[in-house]
Amino acid sequence: MASDKIELTFEIEREQMEWLGEAAREYDLEDESKALRVLLDFAIEDGDNNFIFSTENMRCRFCG
Repeated sequence: MASDKIELTFEIEREQMEWLGEAAREYDLEDESKALRVLLDFAIEDGDNNFIFSTENMRCRFCG
C-alpha cells in the first residue's frame, strides 16, 4: 500500500507523549509518530468503536 501520510498537529499530554516514546523504543519503531499510527491502525482494524468510545470508557486522567 502506498503511503499517504499527512502532517497533523494536535495536543496530547506530556505523559502520553512519553509513553509513545517508550513504546517506540521498546518495539524498535522509528519514532512516536509510528507508535501512534500502530495504535490507530489497531483500533481501525480490530477495535470496537462502541467499546472504545463508550461513555464508560472515555476518561481523562488529567482533567482533575
